[in-house]
Amino acid sequence: MNRRQALEGGGWIAAGLLTGALRRPLAGAPAQKRASDRVRLGPASVELSRLAIGTGTNGVGGSSNQSRKLGLRGLADLLVAGYEQGVTFWDAADQYGTHPHVKAALARVPREKVTLLSKTRAASESEMRADLDRFRRELGTDYIDILPLHAMMAHNWPERRKGAMAVLEEARQKGIVRTHGISCHSLEALRTAARTPWTQVILVRINPAGVNMDADVRTVIAALRVMKSAGKGVIGMKILGQGRLRNRVDECLGFALGLDLVDAFTLGIESRAELEDLVRRIPAASARG
Repeated sequence: MNRRQALEGGGWIAAGLLTGALRRPLAGAPAQKRASDRVRLGPASVELSRLAIGTGTNGVGGSSNQSRKLGLRGLADLLVAGYEQGVTFWDAADQYGTHPHVKAALARVPREKVTLLSKTRAASESEMRADLDRFRRELGTDYIDILPLHAMMAHNWPERRKGAMAVLEEARQKGIVRTHGISCHSLEALRTAARTPWTQVILVRINPAGVNMDADVRTVIAALRVMKSAGKGVIGMKILGQGRLRNRVDECLGFALGLDLVDAFTLGIESRAELEDLVRRIPAASARG
């Protein structure tokens, strides 16, 4: 066993202890959780499914595994297949180039039955206004349910993105965006998000081995506690460590489902078979987690 394997193995042990400590027993609550469970997210109480279909595996430069492998019709078919199984939370981003694919799927289902998340790299007021107009055209919708600032790393991101933040707040008040926040790619950004009132929703990298995360598992969970105590919504990402933990799917699912600090999570799904496998695994994993 090499050093990295040893560290990751230690992460699994620590995570098992943490998961048990973080479970919240609810009188009369079902023992199992499902991909299609309806969840209310953050102060805006946006309703979504527990599982999101992520469209941005290796998403960069306007494409992703999903768009490259499946094409426009194939990815739209996958999203609609998720909808038919109650997985109505769809995760897109400008960087992934999947807005047209989502638009094609939205044309086949009732818009109000789907929770749509996209992400923006806009920094200024003018950039954010342009993104809002373009995103809605590309997606074929009048409003976007969840629109975070994408991949924040700097500790002072609110200073750097104040123009974009002001436009998103205005858009929320007008109903163009239902809720806003950030996706985090550093511990400093994560801690800032936890104490920033503007942030309603945070996408956080979390898995039991600490792979592709912003810090070790215990440190990230401590930040999550602060977020939840402030009433923020938390969406987990990198649940399988960007694919590095695919041989431990059940453990990763059980960990995410056992955390009382994660409201929902997104997984980069690339086929209908993978979607159906996850939908089948989640209830059993939640009971074990």
